[in-house]
Amino acid sequence: MSGARKAITSEGAPRALGPYSPAVEAGGFVFCAGQVGLDPATGKLVPGGIAAEAARVLDNLTAVLAAADLRLADVVKTTVYLVDLGEFGIMNETYGRYFAAPYPARATVQVAALPAGARVEIEAIAVKRPETMSRVGSASV
Repeated sequence: MSGARKAITSEGAPRALGPYSPAVEAGGFVFCAGQVGLDPATGKLVPGGIAAEAARVLDNLTAVLAAADLRLADVVKTTVYLVDLGEFGIMNETYGRYFAAPYPARATVQVAALPAGARVEIEAIAVKRPETMSRVGSASV
């Protein structure tokens, strides 16, 4: 397999806040950059606390994956960053509504701060299904 990489973007997710791609496809995997709870229409953090932010984060990840012709069911690993591990239970409840068994492997860490004042950020790695290996994501750069 070649070292070819392809950047993935989506109208359904916020634009990158810096010089990075929302996702990169390489070697049969899609590596999704961390998403925070920014509303793609307004560019602002969604109100409503950790549950609302976690839902928006996962909606944003869903949109990025869709641009690569993938679903959350294709995710094999996530990393969750929380400003307050005391909010883990609320985030976990929301997370559980988006993923089904077999669940992705996951690490969760507490951090001092996140971009845009967010309370949660989630990054993901997804594997391309055989039927999607030759297809090109519709929202590539």
